[in-house]
Amino acid sequence: MISRIAAVVVPSLGHLTTTSDEESFPGSGSIVVANHTSLVDPGIVLAALLRHGVEPVVLATAGLWRIPVLGPLLVRGGHVPVHRGSVRAAESLGEAVAALRDGRHVLIYAEGRLPLRKDSAESAPERFRSGLARLALAADAPVVPLGQAGARRVVSGGAAKQIAGLLTAPVRRPRLHVHFGSPVRLPGDIPTATAAAHRAVTAAWRTAAAHLGETPALAA
Repeated sequence: MISRIAAVVVPSLGHLTTTSDEESFPGSGSIVVANHTSLVDPGIVLAALLRHGVEPVVLATAGLWRIPVLGPLLVRGGHVPVHRGSVRAAESLGEAVAALRDGRHVLIYAEGRLPLRKDSAESAPERFRSGLARLALAADAPVVPLGQAGARRVVSGGAAKQIAGLLTAPVRRPRLHVHFGSPVRLPGDIPTATAAAHRAVTAAWRTAAAHLGETPALAA
């Protein structure tokens, strides 16, 4: 449901294009890891994935489940709340592993927060948390690095700027791009695996940013 809503809403906010290193999207039971730069980029990523016939289980902060309308949609879609810093934190890992073994794709944001910068320029992926590596190793699942660019042209900065950006996006029609990298198998060591995943997502992000005429090397 959420993926289909995103597929309807995102085209009204901007012009979305996608590219991929592979001719076909990786099979079921894969983890998709995306860079996180804006409040709207999850919708952009979901819309891009649906173009490939993928409606993933999303791992997201548990606070989203308390939002009216959105919370029930997340429950209905079988998405997984992440309870960071609590005794329930391990539950999300188990639920995500179960989804992967059931043949679902799982979407995860490994940075855990948005960039601090206030302008609309691209922002390189920040340091990854270890949850992605632990999930990939627990499920023995391949990781699909996804780089998205342009979301900050829709929404970025403080609250007033974000609202203004969202209201004017249908008129401005900013370009948005999502690039899917080739699947990778992470090594068994958690720190090494986390670093390898970060490099793969950063490479995919640079490709996406280049499609929009950004200069990722400077943005990073």
